[in-house]
Amino acid sequence: MLQDTLTLDSLGNRPDTTRQEQTDGLKAVVSIVAADSQVTEVKTNIIHLYKEAKVKYEGFELAADYIRVNNNTNEIFASGLMDHNNKYSGRPVVIFPNETPKAVDSLRYNFDTANGITFGIFTEVEGGYIQASRVRKNQYNEMSLYHGMYSTCNLPQPHTHFGIQISKGIVTENQIIAGPAYLVMEGVPLRFITIPFGFFPKPNKRSSGFLFPTFGEEFNRGFFMRDIGWYLAFNDYWDSEIRGTLYSKGSYEASILTRYRVNYKYNGGFNIRYANTKNGVEGTDQYRSTKDFNVTWNHTQLQEANPGTTFSANVNFGTSSYAQNTAAGASYNYDEITRNSMNSSISYGKTFLDGKVNFTSSLRHSQDMAAKTVSLDLPTFSLSVSSFNPFDSKDRIGEQKWYQRINVSYSLRGDNILNARETGLFNKETLSQFQHGFQHSIPVSLSLNVLKFFQFNTSVNYNEGWHFQTYRRRLENTPNGFEELRDTVNGFTRSYDYSMSSGLSTKIYGMYPKIGKIQAMRHVITPSFNLNYRPDFSDPMYGFYRRFIDAQGRENLYSIFQGSRYGSPGSGRSMGIGFSIDNNLEAKILSKKDTTDGGVKKIPILQGLTFSGNYNFVADSFKLSNINFSGRTALFNQKINLNFNGTFDPYSFDRQAGRRVNRYAIKDGQLARLTNFGLSFDYSFNPDANKSRQEGLDSLDNQKANMTPEQQQQLARISSDPNAFVDFNIPWNLAGSFSFQYSNPGHQTRITATLNIHGDFSLTPKWKVQFNSGYDFRQKEVSMTRFSIYRDLHCWDMSFGWVPFGRFQSYNVTIRAKASILQDLKLTKRNDSFGGF
Repeated sequence: MLQDTLTLDSLGNRPDTTRQEQTDGLKAVVSIVAADSQVTEVKTNIIHLYKEAKVKYEGFELAADYIRVNNNTNEIFASGLMDHNNKYSGRPVVIFPNETPKAVDSLRYNFDTANGITFGIFTEVEGGYIQASRVRKNQYNEMSLYHGMYSTCNLPQPHTHFGIQISKGIVTENQIIAGPAYLVMEGVPLRFITIPFGFFPKPNKRSSGFLFPTFGEEFNRGFFMRDIGWYLAFNDYWDSEIRGTLYSKGSYEASILTRYRVNYKYNGGFNIRYANTKNGVEGTDQYRSTKDFNVTWNHTQLQEANPGTTFSANVNFGTSSYAQNTAAGASYNYDEITRNSMNSSISYGKTFLDGKVNFTSSLRHSQDMAAKTVSLDLPTFSLSVSSFNPFDSKDRIGEQKWYQRINVSYSLRGDNILNARETGLFNKETLSQFQHGFQHSIPVSLSLNVLKFFQFNTSVNYNEGWHFQTYRRRLENTPNGFEELRDTVNGFTRSYDYSMSSGLSTKIYGMYPKIGKIQAMRHVITPSFNLNYRPDFSDPMYGFYRRFIDAQGRENLYSIFQGSRYGSPGSGRSMGIGFSIDNNLEAKILSKKDTTDGGVKKIPILQGLTFSGNYNFVADSFKLSNINFSGRTALFNQKINLNFNGTFDPYSFDRQAGRRVNRYAIKDGQLARLTNFGLSFDYSFNPDANKSRQEGLDSLDNQKANMTPEQQQQLARISSDPNAFVDFNIPWNLAGSFSFQYSNPGHQTRITATLNIHGDFSLTPKWKVQFNSGYDFRQKEVSMTRFSIYRDLHCWDMSFGWVPFGRFQSYNVTIRAKASILQDLKLTKRNDSFGGF
């Protein structure tokens, strides 16, 4: 029994106090905490706890503003209290053994029998919420329910919900028995939809079942019954969905979606989709039938599952017309419909010898959907050895000598690649065109400090290729004249090349005097120069190049490795000097807003403004290469990030001949010709919006490991689409980006410029409007424009999307429950892009 030693403790602002006593007949210690006061009735042996009171006993935990403990009966009662505004606050929150927390209006619980009665219970059940006026629980973990409601709303008084009112019910571990129950929508009881009783199995695990379809109409394919199917729950580790879609005009679709997951080891899933699309009237010239398929697979292996070994897969391949013919699987995703490429990668990696040797292998697929071409790497592998100092000693004492700084590394690469048309990809003739071989690379380098201020770098690079195909060019006399042919010669052949380079680099610091608010300006210049040499591998002594006389009698030099996986060793001797100069300019200005560092704020003016080029002393002509430049800066207090790049050609261009001439442009009155220039920048008028979006994405990104493949795809879409993220806490946002490209190699000028704007604003705290548009200055047309309206319905949400013009003009209205268990409970009205309005 609890000792009656405390009659009244007035704790005031003192810390919480805890009493731990052993009561007669109980198995463990009862822990009692009260923030305000604790009153003990000596005669009745009852304790009253006020404000933030807590009681713990074994797996039972209770918190409330008022708790009464009866030591004679080992019974506890808890409730909230009326505050100074006459509002009921501090409602009890209870945790029964092996259960999730539940909020109740009040409760009674007996420690001896483990029986409890709760009044006004409210708790989450598998994505939905259940509340009842009274629930009784016994020691067998069985609950009897009286006047209960199952809803999608997480408020004690659901304001907008789809729910089921249950008069009486019994919940056991494996089944639910319900008395009379009826449907409730928007708080309106639909008593004409009533069942007198119900018996539902509750296996507490996934179970197979029917997947209800959606119905509608499309302009081209007719009425449809979409995504009818069956859900297969094999076990706790993997499940599948088999779905099909039928159209009244003869088209049909089918898909198999499978997901798997083993905790702490790996997770993933694959989706196989097939579509037979029929358009037009059968028997007419406009009628056509198209068969398409698409396969996706993703797999992620957790690092802790097998340290030192990695395996991952991200596969997406199929026919190029699948997304266009099926509206991206009826998702109407514009990015998916307009994409022009598909890529896949399956990779495996392993490290050896304490990470000194790294092996990676991958299968890759790249598909150009516009050109209908496919590139396959089946497989590619690489073996690399970490750089090491062969002349250094493990037992060395003191600084390294110059020769001990020599650094060597090695890498081996193997490829088996095929470039082919999409049609006939798996024909025997096409598969015989695989190119395969190996490439070895051995770089040797040395880095030293010279004269205190200079960094000296020298390197020798050796590359060797092992080829299993070489190529020959020849002329064949045909009835139409001489025709040039290219023959493939199978057999092992090796090629190699090597080059040497030595250079110096340093840093030069310059300071500029104070100008107005500018307290100081610092200019950091990083020049570097290198001497490089490469022999002429087209010399007959190497045997890499051959001569060919074309149909016009002209002699041409070609490489027998031209078009191979690793290319050809370079032709023509090269001995020259390479140069680059990098610039960074920063300023310190007085700032009234930023009081750190004495009220001086550092602002970058130019970041990474770099010029680079090369001069070849032994070239017959055009000894000076093009001068490339690039840089970036930030404007308006870092709100605009501006990037630019370009190319200067130091030689003149003969417009009449249509070619460059070996004469410096400075002799014609200009320093150099600007042949390429690119400029891009983006700006947000409300930086808080970007910050909020990034914080939201970071939070979601941290939960990737626990996401399903579909949720990961949604996260990827949100990351790439600024309009896919709706934040009702940000009242408005307006952002834009601009891209400009200029190209003039000499005979023709090409300019492209695009402007994109996107943003949103809140009409009310619950209404959000989003928009996305742009303008192509070259095409002189507005790019795809989208408007979206969102309504936050608390436990539901509603959205309206509209594309007012263009090929994909459409609109759709969607209302769905937010609870994950009811995501399929949605009402959608959509007018798709196949037809007009």
